Amino acid sequence: MEPLSLPLRVCRGILRELRYLQGPSYKQSLAYNYVMDQFRKNKVTGERYCRAQQEAHHASHTYLCYLASTRNYLALHNLYHGKGERSAEEVAGLVGLRLPTQPGGKGWEK
Repeated sequence: MEPLSLPLRVCRGILRELRYLQGPSYKQSLAYNYVMDQFRKNKVTGERYCRAQQEAHHASHTYLCYLASTRNYLALHNLYHGKGERSAEEVAGLVGLRLPTQPGGKGWEK
């Protein structure tokens, strides 16, 4: 039963990534229709088990990995990408440092 549940898990993963990219109206997209048609077309029955189904499963797993990796890349890019010119205090705060204060001050007031 495990070989039949694995393609379903990949299909759900691809649909989850599409929902993340396109929002709640992902079921009206061409990508959704294409993915569902391909999974229905390559469904394994008791009479048929062929190499083409394994290739289709591998291609779908690769596509899921591509979608998830792209989403993770965009999240990391948005997190660490430069946001333009920053002040010296902000840059020091990014690395966990504080700028020195004026002599005679207590160090915490401005």
